[in-house]
Amino acid sequence: MNFLKKFSPFYNLAFFYILVSFVLRIVLMFHPITQTNFVFIDSLKIFSIGLISDLFVFVVATGFLWLYLIFISNSKYYKPYGYIIFGLFVALLLYIASGKTILNEYGGALPKIGMIFVGLKTLLFGLLLFLPKHRDKIRFWLFAFVMFLYVVLILQNGISEYFFWNEFGVKYNFIAVNYLVYTNEVIGNIMESYPVIPLFSALFLIAGIVTYFIVRKSRNYIDDIPTFPEKLKISVIYLALFGIALYAVPSLAKKENSQNVFTNELQSNGMYRFYLAFMNSELDYFKFYKTLPENEAFALLGKQIPSITGVSTLRSIKSDVAETPKNVVLITIESYSADFMKMYGNDQNITPFLDDLAQKSLLFTNLYAVGNRTVRGLEAVTLCFPPTAGESVVKRKDNKDKFSTGSIFKQKGYNVKYLYGGDAFFDNMEDFFTGNGYGIVDKKSFTPEEITFANIWGVCDEDMANKAIKTMNIEAKTGKPFFNHWMTVSNHRPFTYPNDKIDIPGDAKSRDGGVKYTDYALRKFFDMASKQPWYKNTVFVIVADHCASSAGKTELPVDKYRIPAMIYSPGFIQPQKYTNVMSQIDLMPTLFGLLNFNYQSKFYGQDVLKPDYKPRALIATYQDLGLIKDNILTIISPKQAVKQFQLSLKPDQKVAPEFQIYYDQVPLKNERTDLVNETISYYQTASDILKKKSYQKLK
Repeated sequence: MNFLKKFSPFYNLAFFYILVSFVLRIVLMFHPITQTNFVFIDSLKIFSIGLISDLFVFVVATGFLWLYLIFISNSKYYKPYGYIIFGLFVALLLYIASGKTILNEYGGALPKIGMIFVGLKTLLFGLLLFLPKHRDKIRFWLFAFVMFLYVVLILQNGISEYFFWNEFGVKYNFIAVNYLVYTNEVIGNIMESYPVIPLFSALFLIAGIVTYFIVRKSRNYIDDIPTFPEKLKISVIYLALFGIALYAVPSLAKKENSQNVFTNELQSNGMYRFYLAFMNSELDYFKFYKTLPENEAFALLGKQIPSITGVSTLRSIKSDVAETPKNVVLITIESYSADFMKMYGNDQNITPFLDDLAQKSLLFTNLYAVGNRTVRGLEAVTLCFPPTAGESVVKRKDNKDKFSTGSIFKQKGYNVKYLYGGDAFFDNMEDFFTGNGYGIVDKKSFTPEEITFANIWGVCDEDMANKAIKTMNIEAKTGKPFFNHWMTVSNHRPFTYPNDKIDIPGDAKSRDGGVKYTDYALRKFFDMASKQPWYKNTVFVIVADHCASSAGKTELPVDKYRIPAMIYSPGFIQPQKYTNVMSQIDLMPTLFGLLNFNYQSKFYGQDVLKPDYKPRALIATYQDLGLIKDNILTIISPKQAVKQFQLSLKPDQKVAPEFQIYYDQVPLKNERTDLVNETISYYQTASDILKKKSYQKLK
């Protein structure tokens, strides 16, 4: 019994971690975003397999605690060992301070982190060495601090999982990994979106209270420090559990196989999900997904995309009439779901300008975003390419000199620019666009006088509209046509914008306010543009980058991918509605068709106004890859998994048929093998082309 008490720091923390996980699962089950009902077997899996998985993850996560505890002793401070160890610490500290270590070769913050870590270890060892009378007190407070850190991390992880679920309706995934890279923007977003001071005050207060009880129950470890044989036994038991955990955690993750996506998410462990997302940032299609022989995959693709032959998408696009080299302004709107607009059934009047502009435009009523991140939307309209598994091409190392809309415009003699109100470093946009021949106008290009309002994401859309007009006026004077791609920022959490612009206060932090303010800024932009001499010779393309939310009952809820899109050019493009299913990747090839461009194309996107276009849409997450065709959604996933759903419009949608976006997704009883193979053909060939670096721009 006395020996078992030596494990008290572990099992007391474990009990607290399991308790937090249990409460979190209950909270998430009843969260409004969890739009499903759980049968008994679902609940059983969530609270049995899920909690067992949590326990094994905890074992792995306490590796640092084990190392800390086994090195607690008095003997290492005895003469002469204590002085030798202290001398080694000082020497190591001086070596790092010299600036000649491997840490300096890597650069960044690593040298400072190394200095701080070794400096603290040296200081603490010195205190315990030179103040033997106070050693017990110092050790107690160090022990309490370590336990406090673990308690804070457990609570912080629980809070983070809750807010991530609140935003995305899932446990940690690839997005969470991405957020780690852009800590400034993400921390700023959190600071501006949530009551951080009260939240963290409560967190530290609760952590302090919990730590008090855990330390009281666990301090016997430092009051009666285990002997070397006891530490050896503790290590053998811990390492055995650690080895079992390394096998058990991934094995239990394989049990996340329910038809109910929310069951799988709630059953999963957030930290392990984060680890998987981090390790699988680039998924090898040919390793994880169902495949076809190469020739067969490209032959099937050729039946979907006219004029494709062989193992390439290269083909000639010809027009029967003269080209019309008009200026083009592409506006991608941040997080803009179709159901924000009146025509799709919204009665809150939050998009009055776009509602009006849509009636004067070529309106694509049935267009789907390819993904649920901005980089996916940018990839879609820039590369006109399917959303391959893993990270967007925008953020990959091999992201330069691609065949892009910008490269086509450059061939036609256009000035090409990307306009963004924030810092284009975010999400690797600057690297991607400059690497593909775009000039960059971002927040760094603004003078202080040009900024009237900014939040963590950048200047407000109104300021960017003013900057865009200045940029376009300068370009118009060069005598060359211009292509400017503007990405908005204001419709993004924390949804702050200037006050007294719309009837929703800018400090209300309301999504409806963010939507309405962006609509207001677009009106201001078009009002200014209409007064410029280049306006009548310009085509405006407006499309969302992705929807405001991607959470749903299935892997790919189709209503969460429906976005507004329109092409406006008074006197050139007649107002009409195009109602066939289409993808975000088709928008720019369709524009090129309207401009009668002749060019060599590698695009997967097509001119949907051509009679040989076969309606379909591609939608995806970073691992679930989908095709919408014939009112069937086909999804291919890792482990060669395939699912199909029959899409049936839900009744009582009080809008015209072409604007109805809500579907029942019922698992298909009899597999449509032809659609499975077509889905594979799109994603396999796209992955193959990227892998072989065959999607480069034409010389």
